[in-house]
Amino acid sequence: MTGRLYGLGVGPGDPELLTLKALRLLRAAPVVAYPTLEDGESFARAIVAEHLQGQREIPIRVPMTVARAPAQAAYDAAAVELGAELSAGRDVAVLCEGDPFFYGSFMYLFGRLAERFPVEVVPGVSSLTACAAALGAPLAARNDILAVLPAPLPEEELERRLLACDAAAIIKLGRHYPKVLGLLQRLGLAEQARYVERATLPQQRILPLDALPEEAVPYFSMILLHRRGEAWR
Repeated sequence: MTGRLYGLGVGPGDPELLTLKALRLLRAAPVVAYPTLEDGESFARAIVAEHLQGQREIPIRVPMTVARAPAQAAYDAAAVELGAELSAGRDVAVLCEGDPFFYGSFMYLFGRLAERFPVEVVPGVSSLTACAAALGAPLAARNDILAVLPAPLPEEELERRLLACDAAAIIKLGRHYPKVLGLLQRLGLAEQARYVERATLPQQRILPLDALPEEAVPYFSMILLHRRGEAWR
């Protein structure tokens, strides 16, 4: 009998946003895996650190590069290691920041292992809803179309998508912030836009776009905007 693979959404950073189900499965799993930088700590592990109980830990070291091949190789290797644990009958809980199926790293392991082993995915509080709560800004209402737009998209594609929606969340800002800011200003949407970084963490910041130094925007940041200014209007 094989083990079961669990994809646990651990939320955006505040340990109190871990769900009861994720906590129960985390405590019961004999093996815990999590993504981490090649030479750094794991954000996902830090969220649940106080609940770990001596399980075997498997860090998945994922290179942070634009090229896909190095990261795919890391997931290939991790799938082999986790597959060996599952084949031996041991359950494996894989931690995923936010929600596993909303831009979550767990999906790459799911794609490699789900055809061979039983898998259960536990949803988590996503960065999208965490940022909306931090800003006090409902995302959408009634028949609004909400678009989630990765900032690395080409500027012309971002413009096309922004013009076709009522509300938008622009994610993965980082070094792409100057491009996004210029586009929002050109489209007359900057005043309706709000910025938040590291939502739910002690370092959380909420700023108007014109008060934000362009060089200080991290990857864990987001812009939310609505054409009406507020979704309830």
